Amino acid sequence: MTIKISTADARKNFADIVNKVVYGKEPVVLTRRGQNVAALVSMEELELLQQIEDHIDIEDAKLALAESGENIQAQDIWKQLGL
Repeated sequence: MTIKISTADARKNFADIVNKVVYGKEPVVLTRRGQNVAALVSMEELELLQQIEDHIDIEDAKLALAESGENIQAQDIWKQLGL
């Protein structure tokens, strides 16, 4: 079950909230004016999310490489974008 707490209450009880996330393995959703604005998750959950994101990026890259068409060098795109 996900805990929801206002940012104002989170400031008052930050240490306790961090302990719930770390030791209780329970994510906490922070709210402001009743709207979800952020979440605190354990490092294990963050690492899992990053692995999922990396996997999706790799699959997207494989699909892009399999597409026919002209390859454009990254440096050329960066130059066009002024980066």
